[in-house]
Amino acid sequence: MPMRDECGVFAIWGHPDAARLTYLGLYSLQHRGQESAGISTVSEGSILTHVAMGLVPEVFNSTNISNLPGHCAIGHVRYSTTGSSHICNAQPLVRNYARGQIAFAFNGNIVNAFELRQCLEESGSIFQGTSDSEVIVHLVARQKEESFLERVSEAIKKCSGAYSALFMNQKEIIAVRDPFGFRPLCLGRVGGAWLVASETCAFDIVEGEYIREIHPGEVVRISDQGIESFYPFKEEKHRPCIFELVYFARPDSLVFDRDVNEVRHRLGQRLAMEAPADADLVFAVPDSSNLVALGFSQQSGIPFDFGLMRNHYIGRTFIEPEQSIRDFGAKIKYSPLRSTLKGKRVVVVDDSIVRGTTLRKIVKMIRKAGAAEIHMRIASPPIRYGCFYGIDMPSNSGLIANTHNPEEIRRHVRVDSLHYLSVEGLLESCYGSMDSYCTACFTGQYPIDFSQLHETKFALENRALVEV
Repeated sequence: MPMRDECGVFAIWGHPDAARLTYLGLYSLQHRGQESAGISTVSEGSILTHVAMGLVPEVFNSTNISNLPGHCAIGHVRYSTTGSSHICNAQPLVRNYARGQIAFAFNGNIVNAFELRQCLEESGSIFQGTSDSEVIVHLVARQKEESFLERVSEAIKKCSGAYSALFMNQKEIIAVRDPFGFRPLCLGRVGGAWLVASETCAFDIVEGEYIREIHPGEVVRISDQGIESFYPFKEEKHRPCIFELVYFARPDSLVFDRDVNEVRHRLGQRLAMEAPADADLVFAVPDSSNLVALGFSQQSGIPFDFGLMRNHYIGRTFIEPEQSIRDFGAKIKYSPLRSTLKGKRVVVVDDSIVRGTTLRKIVKMIRKAGAAEIHMRIASPPIRYGCFYGIDMPSNSGLIANTHNPEEIRRHVRVDSLHYLSVEGLLESCYGSMDSYCTACFTGQYPIDFSQLHETKFALENRALVEV
């Protein structure tokens, strides 16, 4: 089972073709969310929006893009970790309130969302969806401060969690990153226009220039007067999510001021030093592990090749045959290259093991294709604890490493050897220390209390079932 990050966000201010550039930016961020996509622009004093379920090229066309004029825009691609997969939760969220209109795009999880939502509902708020994002919009609307910046700042102070967020009204865009810096957010320019995005790859596609990372706890206001920076939050020890570098981010991005391509090569090199193997070839479970496998090959001297091909053209839905075709889900996504694998001792590199079910099916395919030995190498430590900061991950009981040791996992996935990268090796490869990143999924040391989140997810999942 692959992990999924919640969302990707993009913003632009000061460009006559804002919607089209936002569309391109979202296209580059598609890996961060495939459930829904949306763009909001400001034109003649009103916020215009188009959102729909589906991938970016399915949601947008030349007609609906042309119906989004304006020199500023925010955009969003979504994968839900809190709230149902439903059009009512698609973003940007746009709401009217006493001071005008607000558009909002969000990446992350608010751990006290259920408590905030209950308070808002008891005081009369009516919610249309089930996501954390709508809670934040209601909070902004209720603030008494005069300026949009102050209302946003005071509202977001009430939210505990991991997030990068964009707010837009008719006069400005406000970008916010949580004080711990869990989720990435960066600032750029294209010509005279300002850009904000989850990853720098979204700047490259519009020929923009990366300026800097938006700092943890920073609030950036962008308007016709330029940009202004504010720090309204209590300072916290920064804890960016290390899985952004291991798995989520595109290799051509800078994330947390780290070159993702370089980090993944280093992960593979360190893995080869910690867990060498006597083998004929190295290959990855594509695609996020390709560069790790290449780094393993470069360090070990074992040739790199492609042992699995990934089908990139799987639609959002497909008709699954009856049980007569076993392991259909894995087979439709991956295909072994028999001529490469037959009779070979292979090192298979993957970024992580979550449940272990998909990996076991992949190993079975590799065996059937004729591999003589299979040595599994994982570019992260065992995932023993669930994530509550915006990554779709099972609870502890659903994580195989929470209930099984590495030898038991090796037997379960049926490989000849299995080794994980050490926590120390992971941190060193990412140019950090134990205090540099959030490593809670490996260590169980959570920077923010998440005790309320279990109740949040349970309540919202039940609410979603009623709504659907």
